[in-house]
Amino acid sequence: MNTTTATLGAAGPATLTNPADTSADGVVVEGVEKSFGAVQALRGVTFKASPGEVLGILGPNGAGKTTMVNILSTLIAPDAGRALVAGHDVVADAADVRRSIMLTGQFAALDDALSGYENLVMFGRLMGLRKRAARARADELVEEFDLTQAAGRRVGTYSGGMRRRIDIACGLVVRPEVVFLDEPTTGLDPRSRQGVWDLVGGFRKHGITTLLTTQYLEEADALCDRIIVIDHGLVIAAGTADELKARTGGSYCEIVPLRLEDLPALMDALGDLLPATVREALTEDSDRLAIPAPEGAKTLAEALRRLDAAGLELVDIALRRPSLDDVFLELTGHIPPKTEEPEEDSPSIRLRGDGAGRHRAAEDRTRG
Repeated sequence: MNTTTATLGAAGPATLTNPADTSADGVVVEGVEKSFGAVQALRGVTFKASPGEVLGILGPNGAGKTTMVNILSTLIAPDAGRALVAGHDVVADAADVRRSIMLTGQFAALDDALSGYENLVMFGRLMGLRKRAARARADELVEEFDLTQAAGRRVGTYSGGMRRRIDIACGLVVRPEVVFLDEPTTGLDPRSRQGVWDLVGGFRKHGITTLLTTQYLEEADALCDRIIVIDHGLVIAAGTADELKARTGGSYCEIVPLRLEDLPALMDALGDLLPATVREALTEDSDRLAIPAPEGAKTLAEALRRLDAAGLELVDIALRRPSLDDVFLELTGHIPPKTEEPEEDSPSIRLRGDGAGRHRAAEDRTRG
Protein backbone atom coordinates (compact mmCIF):
# COMPACT_ATOMS: atom_id res chain seq x y z
CA MET A 1 0.00 0.00 0.00
CA ASN A 2 1.44 3.35 -0.99
CA THR A 3 1.55 6.27 1.41
CA THR A 4 0.48 9.74 0.43
CA THR A 5 1.20 13.35 1.10
CA ALA A 6 -1.99 15.25 0.31
CA THR A 7 -1.41 18.58 -1.37
CA LEU A 8 -4.37 20.17 0.44
CA GLY A 9 -4.49 22.71 -2.33
CA ALA A 10 -6.76 21.41 -5.08
CA ALA A 11 -9.03 23.87 -6.83
CA GLY A 12 -12.68 23.92 -5.91
CA PRO A 13 -15.00 24.86 -3.10
CA ALA A 14 -12.95 23.20 -0.37
CA THR A 15 -9.40 24.29 -1.13
CA LEU A 16 -6.67 24.95 1.41
CA THR A 17 -4.64 27.27 -0.77
CA ASN A 18 -4.61 30.40 1.40
CA PRO A 19 -2.71 29.99 4.65
CA ALA A 20 -3.55 33.56 5.64
CA ASP A 21 -7.26 32.76 5.59
CA THR A 22 -7.06 31.06 8.98
CA SER A 23 -8.41 32.38 12.27
CA ALA A 24 -5.79 34.20 14.32
CA ASP A 25 -7.20 32.56 17.43
CA GLY A 26 -6.43 28.89 16.85
CA VAL A 27 -7.48 27.18 20.10
CA VAL A 28 -7.76 28.92 23.48
CA VAL A 29 -8.62 26.95 26.63
CA GLU A 30 -9.00 28.69 29.98
CA GLY A 31 -9.76 26.89 33.22
CA VAL A 32 -11.89 24.13 31.71
CA GLU A 33 -13.42 21.67 34.15
CA LYS A 34 -15.48 18.54 33.53
CA SER A 35 -16.79 15.85 35.87
CA PHE A 36 -18.65 12.61 35.29
CA GLY A 37 -20.41 11.93 38.55
CA ALA A 38 -17.75 11.77 41.25
CA VAL A 39 -14.93 11.54 38.69
CA GLN A 40 -13.17 14.82 37.87
CA ALA A 41 -11.97 14.30 34.31
CA LEU A 42 -10.64 17.86 33.86
CA ARG A 43 -9.65 20.20 36.67
CA GLY A 44 -8.92 23.68 35.36
CA VAL A 45 -7.09 22.91 32.11
CA THR A 46 -5.54 25.95 30.38
CA PHE A 47 -3.52 26.10 27.15
CA LYS A 48 -3.35 27.75 23.72
CA ALA A 49 -2.52 26.58 20.20
CA SER A 50 -1.70 29.04 17.43
CA PRO A 51 -2.63 28.82 13.73
CA GLY A 52 -0.31 26.41 11.94
CA GLU A 53 0.91 24.93 15.21
CA VAL A 54 0.84 21.20 15.96
CA LEU A 55 0.14 20.80 19.69
CA GLY A 56 0.60 17.36 21.19
CA ILE A 57 -1.57 16.29 24.13
CA LEU A 58 0.05 13.47 26.08
CA GLY A 59 -1.09 11.62 29.17
CA PRO A 60 -1.78 8.14 30.57
CA ASN A 61 -5.08 6.33 30.18
CA GLY A 62 -7.91 8.26 31.81
CA ALA A 63 -5.90 11.47 32.06
CA GLY A 64 -8.61 13.53 30.35
CA LYS A 65 -7.21 13.86 26.81
CA THR A 66 -10.23 12.57 24.92
CA THR A 67 -12.56 14.48 27.25
CA MET A 68 -10.72 17.67 26.29
CA VAL A 69 -11.00 16.90 22.58
CA ASN A 70 -14.70 16.10 22.92
CA ILE A 71 -15.30 19.47 24.63
CA LEU A 72 -13.38 21.36 21.95
CA SER A 73 -15.35 19.61 19.21
CA THR A 74 -18.69 20.38 20.97
CA LEU A 75 -19.54 16.72 21.59
CA ILE A 76 -19.83 17.45 25.32
CA ALA A 77 -20.09 20.71 27.28
CA PRO A 78 -17.65 21.83 29.97
CA ASP A 79 -18.85 22.32 33.52
CA ALA A 80 -16.75 25.46 33.96
CA GLY A 81 -14.17 27.53 32.15
CA ARG A 82 -14.03 28.76 28.58
CA ALA A 83 -12.82 27.31 25.30
CA LEU A 84 -12.54 29.04 21.93
CA VAL A 85 -11.93 27.24 18.64
CA ALA A 86 -11.14 29.40 15.58
CA GLY A 87 -12.48 32.34 17.56
CA HIS A 88 -15.82 30.67 18.41
CA ASP A 89 -17.01 29.72 21.88
CA VAL A 90 -17.60 25.95 22.10
CA VAL A 91 -20.82 26.48 24.08
CA ALA A 92 -22.31 29.74 22.79
CA ASP A 93 -21.18 29.28 19.16
CA ALA A 94 -21.20 25.50 18.83
CA ALA A 95 -22.51 25.54 15.23
CA ASP A 96 -19.69 27.89 14.14
CA VAL A 97 -17.14 25.67 15.86
CA ARG A 98 -18.48 22.65 13.99
CA ARG A 99 -18.17 24.46 10.69
CA SER A 100 -14.53 25.21 11.46
CA ILE A 101 -13.13 21.86 12.53
CA MET A 102 -12.24 18.36 11.52
CA LEU A 103 -12.33 15.58 14.10
CA THR A 104 -10.82 12.18 13.51
CA GLY A 105 -11.19 9.78 16.41
CA GLN A 106 -9.48 6.54 17.29
CA PHE A 107 -11.86 4.56 15.09
CA ALA A 108 -12.77 5.51 11.52
CA ALA A 109 -16.50 6.24 11.26
CA LEU A 110 -17.30 5.34 7.67
CA ASP A 111 -20.13 3.56 5.90
CA ASP A 112 -18.64 0.15 5.15
CA ALA A 113 -21.36 -0.62 2.61
CA LEU A 114 -20.34 2.34 0.44
CA SER A 115 -17.22 2.71 -1.65
CA GLY A 116 -14.52 5.16 -0.69
CA TYR A 117 -15.67 7.54 -3.41
CA GLU A 118 -19.29 7.29 -2.27
CA ASN A 119 -18.27 8.07 1.31
CA LEU A 120 -16.51 11.21 0.13
CA VAL A 121 -19.53 12.33 -1.88
CA MET A 122 -21.85 11.58 1.05
CA PHE A 123 -19.83 13.71 3.44
CA GLY A 124 -19.64 16.49 0.87
CA ARG A 125 -23.42 16.51 0.56
CA LEU A 126 -23.89 16.41 4.33
CA MET A 127 -21.60 19.40 4.61
CA GLY A 128 -23.70 21.43 2.21
CA LEU A 129 -21.94 21.00 -1.13
CA ARG A 130 -24.09 20.66 -4.23
CA LYS A 131 -23.97 17.28 -5.93
CA ARG A 132 -21.62 18.38 -8.70
CA ALA A 133 -19.26 20.13 -6.26
CA ALA A 134 -19.28 17.11 -3.92
CA ARG A 135 -18.33 14.79 -6.77
CA ALA A 136 -15.61 17.13 -8.01
CA ARG A 137 -14.11 17.37 -4.52
CA ALA A 138 -14.30 13.58 -4.12
CA ASP A 139 -12.36 13.17 -7.38
CA GLU A 140 -9.66 15.55 -6.11
CA LEU A 141 -9.30 13.82 -2.76
CA VAL A 142 -9.20 10.33 -4.26
CA GLU A 143 -6.20 11.40 -6.33
CA GLU A 144 -4.47 13.35 -3.55
CA PHE A 145 -4.79 10.48 -1.07
CA ASP A 146 -3.56 7.86 -3.53
CA LEU A 147 -6.86 5.98 -3.44
CA THR A 148 -7.54 5.83 -7.18
CA GLN A 149 -7.32 2.04 -7.38
CA ALA A 150 -9.48 1.52 -4.27
CA ALA A 151 -12.02 4.32 -4.70
CA GLY A 152 -14.65 2.05 -6.27
CA ARG A 153 -14.34 -0.70 -3.63
CA ARG A 154 -16.46 -0.99 -0.52
CA VAL A 155 -14.75 0.57 2.51
CA GLY A 156 -15.44 -2.67 4.38
CA THR A 157 -12.70 -4.29 2.27
CA TYR A 158 -10.08 -1.62 3.07
CA SER A 159 -6.99 -2.17 5.17
CA GLY A 160 -6.53 -0.17 8.36
CA GLY A 161 -4.23 2.34 6.68
CA MET A 162 -6.60 2.88 3.76
CA ARG A 163 -9.54 3.35 6.14
CA ARG A 164 -7.61 6.00 8.05
CA ARG A 165 -6.74 7.82 4.84
CA ILE A 166 -10.30 7.88 3.55
CA ASP A 167 -11.47 8.88 7.03
CA ILE A 168 -9.15 11.91 7.06
CA ALA A 169 -10.00 12.70 3.43
CA CYS A 170 -13.69 12.89 4.38
CA GLY A 171 -12.77 15.51 6.98
CA LEU A 172 -11.06 17.61 4.30
CA VAL A 173 -14.02 17.79 1.92
CA VAL A 174 -14.62 21.27 3.34
CA ARG A 175 -11.65 23.29 4.58
CA PRO A 176 -11.09 23.03 8.37
CA GLU A 177 -9.41 25.77 10.39
CA VAL A 178 -8.67 23.45 13.30
CA VAL A 179 -8.00 19.71 13.15
CA PHE A 180 -8.37 17.31 16.08
CA LEU A 181 -6.54 14.02 15.65
CA ASP A 182 -7.39 11.71 18.55
CA GLU A 183 -4.99 8.73 18.42
CA PRO A 184 -5.00 8.85 14.58
CA THR A 185 -2.39 6.13 14.02
CA THR A 186 -3.56 3.57 16.57
CA GLY A 187 -3.37 0.13 14.97
CA LEU A 188 -1.65 1.30 11.78
CA ASP A 189 1.45 -0.28 10.29
CA PRO A 190 4.59 1.92 10.07
CA ARG A 191 4.05 2.84 6.42
CA SER A 192 0.46 3.92 6.99
CA ARG A 193 1.51 5.85 10.08
CA GLN A 194 4.08 7.71 8.01
CA GLY A 195 1.29 8.66 5.60
CA VAL A 196 -0.66 10.27 8.44
CA TRP A 197 2.51 12.06 9.59
CA ASP A 198 2.89 13.53 6.11
CA LEU A 199 -0.67 14.85 6.27
CA VAL A 200 0.02 16.59 9.57
CA GLY A 201 2.96 18.32 7.92
CA GLY A 202 0.55 19.54 5.24
CA PHE A 203 -1.78 20.96 7.88
CA ARG A 204 1.09 22.97 9.38
CA LYS A 205 2.14 24.26 5.96
CA HIS A 206 -1.34 25.61 5.31
CA GLY A 207 -1.76 27.35 8.65
CA ILE A 208 -4.19 24.85 10.14
CA THR A 209 -4.09 24.42 13.91
CA THR A 210 -3.69 20.73 14.81
CA LEU A 211 -4.27 19.13 18.20
CA LEU A 212 -2.83 15.62 18.32
CA THR A 213 -3.43 13.16 21.13
CA THR A 214 -1.10 10.19 20.99
CA GLN A 215 0.74 7.69 23.13
CA TYR A 216 3.30 6.94 20.44
CA LEU A 217 5.86 9.26 21.97
CA GLU A 218 8.13 9.15 18.94
CA GLU A 219 5.12 10.49 17.03
CA ALA A 220 4.83 13.49 19.34
CA ASP A 221 8.59 14.03 19.12
CA ALA A 222 8.51 14.02 15.32
CA LEU A 223 5.35 16.03 14.71
CA CYS A 224 4.59 18.44 17.52
CA ASP A 225 5.81 22.01 17.83
CA ARG A 226 4.82 21.99 21.50
CA ILE A 227 3.52 19.37 23.92
CA ILE A 228 1.30 19.52 26.98
CA VAL A 229 1.16 16.62 29.42
CA ILE A 230 -2.17 15.98 31.17
CA ASP A 231 -2.51 13.73 34.20
CA HIS A 232 -5.50 13.36 36.50
CA GLY A 233 -7.25 16.19 34.65
CA LEU A 234 -4.44 18.72 35.11
CA VAL A 235 -1.78 20.12 32.78
CA ILE A 236 1.38 19.08 34.63
CA ALA A 237 3.96 20.16 32.02
CA ALA A 238 4.17 22.11 28.77
CA GLY A 239 6.90 23.01 26.29
CA THR A 240 8.78 21.77 23.27
CA ALA A 241 10.02 18.20 23.21
CA ASP A 242 13.56 19.40 23.94
CA GLU A 243 12.39 21.55 26.85
CA LEU A 244 10.53 18.62 28.39
CA LYS A 245 13.51 16.32 27.92
CA ALA A 246 15.74 18.84 29.65
CA ARG A 247 13.60 18.42 32.77
CA THR A 248 14.92 14.90 33.20
CA GLY A 249 18.48 16.18 33.66
CA GLY A 250 19.92 16.43 30.15
CA SER A 251 22.37 14.07 28.46
CA TYR A 252 23.96 11.16 30.27
CA CYS A 253 26.66 8.60 29.62
CA GLU A 254 25.64 4.95 29.91
CA ILE A 255 28.43 2.46 30.68
CA VAL A 256 28.06 -1.34 30.61
CA PRO A 257 31.07 -3.37 31.92
CA LEU A 258 32.03 -6.67 30.36
CA ARG A 259 31.95 -8.37 33.77
CA LEU A 260 29.45 -7.47 36.49
CA GLU A 261 32.11 -7.99 39.17
CA ASP A 262 33.97 -5.03 37.68
CA LEU A 263 31.28 -2.54 38.74
CA PRO A 264 33.08 -1.53 42.00
CA ALA A 265 36.35 -0.98 40.13
CA LEU A 266 34.50 0.92 37.44
CA MET A 267 32.99 3.24 40.06
CA ASP A 268 36.41 3.85 41.58
CA ALA A 269 37.92 4.64 38.19
CA LEU A 270 35.21 7.16 37.31
CA GLY A 271 35.87 9.07 40.53
CA ASP A 272 34.15 12.46 40.67
CA LEU A 273 32.33 11.80 37.37
CA LEU A 274 30.03 9.46 39.29
CA PRO A 275 27.64 11.38 41.62
CA ALA A 276 26.99 9.99 45.09
CA THR A 277 23.29 9.66 44.26
CA VAL A 278 24.13 7.24 41.44
CA ARG A 279 26.39 5.19 43.71
CA GLU A 280 23.67 4.96 46.35
CA ALA A 281 21.06 3.91 43.80
CA LEU A 282 23.02 0.85 42.63
CA THR A 283 21.71 -2.57 43.68
CA GLU A 284 22.86 -6.15 43.35
CA ASP A 285 20.87 -6.37 40.13
CA SER A 286 22.57 -3.35 38.53
CA ASP A 287 24.50 -4.18 35.36
CA ARG A 288 25.40 -0.66 34.17
CA LEU A 289 26.06 2.90 35.25
CA ALA A 290 24.58 6.15 34.00
CA ILE A 291 26.51 9.32 34.77
CA PRO A 292 25.49 12.90 34.00
CA ALA A 293 27.16 14.29 30.88
CA PRO A 294 26.90 18.07 31.23
CA GLU A 295 29.64 18.55 28.63
CA GLY A 296 28.31 15.91 26.28
CA ALA A 297 31.02 14.22 24.23
CA LYS A 298 33.76 15.67 26.46
CA THR A 299 32.32 13.84 29.46
CA LEU A 300 32.13 10.64 27.43
CA ALA A 301 35.75 10.99 26.31
CA GLU A 302 36.96 11.62 29.86
CA ALA A 303 35.05 8.60 31.21
CA LEU A 304 36.51 6.42 28.48
CA ARG A 305 40.05 7.70 29.21
CA ARG A 306 39.74 6.88 32.93
CA LEU A 307 38.30 3.42 32.33
CA ASP A 308 40.94 2.60 29.72
CA ALA A 309 43.68 3.70 32.13
CA ALA A 310 42.21 1.34 34.74
CA GLY A 311 42.28 -1.54 32.24
CA LEU A 312 38.52 -2.13 32.47
CA GLU A 313 36.76 -3.80 29.55
CA LEU A 314 33.34 -2.63 28.44
CA VAL A 315 30.44 -4.08 26.51
CA ASP A 316 29.13 -0.62 25.67
CA ILE A 317 29.63 3.05 26.40
CA ALA A 318 27.38 5.65 24.80
CA LEU A 319 26.15 9.20 25.14
CA ARG A 320 22.37 9.30 25.38
CA ARG A 321 19.69 11.95 25.60
CA PRO A 322 16.46 11.53 27.54
CA SER A 323 13.53 10.44 25.39
CA LEU A 324 9.92 11.50 25.69
CA ASP A 325 9.38 8.06 27.23
CA ASP A 326 11.69 9.14 30.06
CA VAL A 327 9.80 12.43 30.40
CA PHE A 328 6.45 10.65 30.42
CA LEU A 329 7.58 8.23 33.09
CA GLU A 330 9.10 10.92 35.29
CA LEU A 331 6.12 13.27 35.05
CA THR A 332 3.28 10.77 35.36
CA GLY A 333 4.80 7.69 36.95
CA HIS A 334 3.39 5.60 34.09
CA ILE A 335 5.21 3.64 31.42
CA PRO A 336 3.59 4.73 28.13
CA PRO A 337 1.76 1.86 26.42
CA LYS A 338 1.96 1.34 22.70
CA THR A 339 -1.75 1.90 22.20
CA GLU A 340 -4.56 3.34 24.24
CA GLU A 341 -8.15 2.34 24.68
CA PRO A 342 -10.57 5.27 24.36
CA GLU A 343 -11.50 7.02 27.59
CA GLU A 344 -15.02 7.42 26.29
CA ASP A 345 -16.71 6.99 22.96
CA SER A 346 -14.41 8.77 20.53
CA PRO A 347 -16.35 9.02 17.28
CA SER A 348 -14.96 10.24 14.03
CA ILE A 349 -17.39 12.95 13.00
CA ARG A 350 -17.15 15.82 10.52
CA LEU A 351 -18.83 18.59 12.49
CA ARG A 352 -19.25 21.22 9.81
CA GLY A 353 -22.22 22.30 7.76
CA ASP A 354 -24.81 25.02 7.26
CA GLY A 355 -27.51 24.01 9.72
CA ALA A 356 -28.24 22.12 12.90
CA GLY A 357 -30.34 19.57 11.06
CA ARG A 358 -27.45 18.74 8.80
CA HIS A 359 -25.17 18.31 11.83
CA ARG A 360 -27.58 15.83 13.37
CA ALA A 361 -27.92 13.96 10.07
CA ALA A 362 -24.15 13.71 9.75
CA GLU A 363 -23.78 12.41 13.30
CA ASP A 364 -26.59 9.87 12.90
CA ARG A 365 -25.22 8.63 9.60
CA THR A 366 -21.62 8.29 10.78
CA ARG A 367 -22.63 6.55 13.98
CA GLY A 368 -24.94 4.22 12.13
